[in-house]
Amino acid sequence: MSAEAARAAEVLAQLSSPPRLLAYAELVRRGKEGATIAELAYLLDVKPPQAGELLARLTGAGLATGTGNGVYRAQPGALREAAAAVDRMQPIALLLAEYPQLKGNFAHGRLTALPPTMSERYQQIGELLARFLALEGLHDEDAINRRLSAITDDVAGARRMLVETGWLERDRAGTTYGPGRPLPQPTP
Repeated sequence: MSAEAARAAEVLAQLSSPPRLLAYAELVRRGKEGATIAELAYLLDVKPPQAGELLARLTGAGLATGTGNGVYRAQPGALREAAAAVDRMQPIALLLAEYPQLKGNFAHGRLTALPPTMSERYQQIGELLARFLALEGLHDEDAINRRLSAITDDVAGARRMLVETGWLERDRAGTTYGPGRPLPQPTP
């Protein structure tokens, strides 16, 4: 695991605790005003030592900062950085960087929407998915579905789109698939 991935995991692990998540949400809600340990204890209906522990954990994870006057403030940038790190770890992330015009069809490394079938983007997504699959030889439908499930919930729609755009060929029985047309070479 990379250092970036480990950092993201730690940030997200800190927020997996419901009391810490509530404390963080309250700090975010309060914005620049922030909150003291006593205020947070009152707002969350916990004892001050428990509020102090929550704030210490959030501060240690970089999700909050404390000042000399006892006021704690959320650091939402840390959460954004963790989410971006998780996005970069998705299996399609590197390829998707080469297709910036398609980012609107993806959310957090998952294909969420296919464009209209006659659009240029439909063809481009087909190419992107064909490059992601990097097929050599023949594969059964289950193998194609497993590979596509890493990036989409609609594996049947994505598989159909690959066939329609010519990036994937299906045998007459509809059970075996292989690469369609050759993939273009990446531009240097």
